[in-house]
Amino acid sequence: MIALLLPVILLIIFGCFNLLGIKTSLALDQTINAIIAIIAYIIINKIGYRFFRANYRFFYWFFIGLLLITYIIGLEVRGSTRWINLHFFNLQPSELFKVFYIVFLAEYFSRLKTIIHPWRDLIISFLYAILPIAIIFKQPDLGNALVYFMIYVILLFFSKIPKKNVLIILGGILILIPTSWLFFHDYQRNRIISFINPGIDQQGNSYNMIQAIITIGSGQFIGKGLGLGTQSRLYFLPENHTDFAIASLIEQFGFIGGTLVLVLLVLIIIQLMKKTLKLYKHQPSSSLYGFYYCLGLLVMLFFQIMLNFGMNLGILPITGITLPFISYGGSALVTLLCGLALLPK
Repeated sequence: MIALLLPVILLIIFGCFNLLGIKTSLALDQTINAIIAIIAYIIINKIGYRFFRANYRFFYWFFIGLLLITYIIGLEVRGSTRWINLHFFNLQPSELFKVFYIVFLAEYFSRLKTIIHPWRDLIISFLYAILPIAIIFKQPDLGNALVYFMIYVILLFFSKIPKKNVLIILGGILILIPTSWLFFHDYQRNRIISFINPGIDQQGNSYNMIQAIITIGSGQFIGKGLGLGTQSRLYFLPENHTDFAIASLIEQFGFIGGTLVLVLLVLIIIQLMKKTLKLYKHQPSSSLYGFYYCLGLLVMLFFQIMLNFGMNLGILPITGITLPFISYGGSALVTLLCGLALLPK
């Protein structure tokens, strides 16, 4: 566990230093967030994953309720209603739900040891999976909706449900994907269009992506130094502490800093992969739940890292996904530490 937690702690510290170079108050807030996240890790680790596994349905519906409440009393920021203002803390249910979504799917699929009605089991799992995805997509939060979807797809593929049935439903989803364009908000469509043709609106829809690339390039090999990043500190780069935190970090600490972050993230991924493969080799057994949970957490982290680095480098459309352990945000940090605390021993 030390091999997993050490790079996590180093990334959190590095993330706080990056925020210090942007704005002191952000670094102080994130330090408090880190302390809260560590306390949450200790508490949940003490309770143990078996409690949450036994109450997987309760936590699923509890967070569905929170997602719906967000529509009623949620805080609207830049056209998105994702947060509940608790005065001392802005709670983002869609972030906190990720771990319990994985717990729910892991428990659901681990119970399907003998498949008698494959289509029924498949449809039920799909309905459970798609409900939070639809709510989160409507917030709108395309990035997190994609993360939830990928968690479900990968766990479904490794489930006991016959691959023929899985491939049929996934094929149907692929065919219907182009119709999702009709449900996108205008700004989401514009982001995709600007990604395909960045020169179409350099001061508008393409601005964030272009500024992120410029910011990364300006860091060069060793960076400009802590607090000396003009692109991020002078706010030429929007969302410099959340979605584009890695661009700000590379501007300050250069290629060396960006590589160090990537190496630490890869070390976390490798540790999770080793644990997942170890549990996979013990199937079928009581480790089946553990395998699904580890796989879900692995998919969540890998997909978020890939999306965030991709949009910062301009090789993927902007989706509003933060970089684990580096980007500013209390809900995300608490979620990640809780996710690690719930790993089966």
